[in-house]
Amino acid sequence: MRTPIADFVQKYAAGGTVRLHMPGHKGRMFLGCEKFDITEIKDADSLFEASGIIAESEKNASALFDTGKTLYSTEGSSLCIRAMTYLAVTNRPVGSLPIIVAARNVHKSYVYASALVDFDTVWLWPEGEYSSLCACNVSASQLADTLSVMPAPPAAVYITSPDYLGGMADIARIAEVCHNYGTILLVDNAHGAYLHFLENAMHPIDLGVDMCCDSAHKTLPVLTGGAYLHIGKNMPAELYGRAREAMALFGSTSPSYLTLASLDMCNQYLAENYREKLAETAGELAKLRVQLRANGWEVAGTDPLKLTIKAPDGVSGDMLAERLRCFGVECEYSDPEYLVMMITPENSREDLDRIVSALGNNVVPARAENTLRPARGERAMSVREALFAPHETVETKNALGRVCASPTVSCPPAIPIAISGEVIGREAIDLFEHYGVKTVDVVAQTVYNDA
Repeated sequence: MRTPIADFVQKYAAGGTVRLHMPGHKGRMFLGCEKFDITEIKDADSLFEASGIIAESEKNASALFDTGKTLYSTEGSSLCIRAMTYLAVTNRPVGSLPIIVAARNVHKSYVYASALVDFDTVWLWPEGEYSSLCACNVSASQLADTLSVMPAPPAAVYITSPDYLGGMADIARIAEVCHNYGTILLVDNAHGAYLHFLENAMHPIDLGVDMCCDSAHKTLPVLTGGAYLHIGKNMPAELYGRAREAMALFGSTSPSYLTLASLDMCNQYLAENYREKLAETAGELAKLRVQLRANGWEVAGTDPLKLTIKAPDGVSGDMLAERLRCFGVECEYSDPEYLVMMITPENSREDLDRIVSALGNNVVPARAENTLRPARGERAMSVREALFAPHETVETKNALGRVCASPTVSCPPAIPIAISGEVIGREAIDLFEHYGVKTVDVVAQTVYNDA
């Protein structure tokens, strides 16, 4: 498969051209990659007006993922989330509502998109026990119940799958419910770019989703910031052109050509023997889960490339992360309940063996179920009003009854405890304290009182 962006960049780097254009490093070596870092010079194409080498590379990616249209982002899935929610709201059918129905475990990029696009959200709360900030188990029947009582179809339904802990929603059935009720399904698939290439494809587009984002850099050999906006083949053709305009509305006019080149090179990687390498890695990881369970560890999640350990009683996920570091292993994420590791074909068998050595045998009883409750804060103002109002920062203990301004959460997992515009209640305070949040950004008291 041709790699037009990478080929162009490499040829330009070798050509000895005097660079009287951006960037300011002029191709001189500081980190070592500068000679490949260019801007929109002649024949290099422009990401948001692509008609040359970038358009060709995106077309290759679309063929690999079997989509109607695939566009590149050098600003991660965050840019794609803003673009696809904008497309859903501004291109919704006549009579539908400027509302998105969303599972509560959204990334904070969704909250910012809500403020920028100015849409409201109807939240879907987790079914069953509340186990983690990162998870939100939503069924197709629960979604159907929600949609059936709405006065008109929403602009879209929005689901995060896989979630940060490796939980995967029943996307095919959820998509069917959406279409039966006259709306579309958007999926934050930031952690699942590889899913199309499994023996039994599990990518959202394969399962009937209308638009989704993939963070290529999370699970594929792509530089940080490389991502895809995928549009399904069932979407109207005129939306494809609007998609690039939507990306331009929210994206930088200075995209990283290093990231674009890595997305381009990834096409060749996916087109060669990636499926075989992926199958081998998923198989090795399945064996590792069996071994860890035999060693007494509780393994959670169903994401084939994510290894999630539920911490036993009296031991936190953060403590397990420190244990790994003593063996030269850095995890993706840890919190009081969970330890999360992300594996790809670029990890070796030795890497997996080191996990087993670091964790050893667990003889501690299983942890009791989390008694914390989700923070169902009462809405006091819209997300947009709260985010654009004057803010102040207060200690968590003083936030009770205040209105959340910008979502306060670390990244990872970047999943808000309280949403902008909601009154911070007791449940939110408990969750802030549980996850170690010391201060909270709230709407200035004078603004809220005047309102």
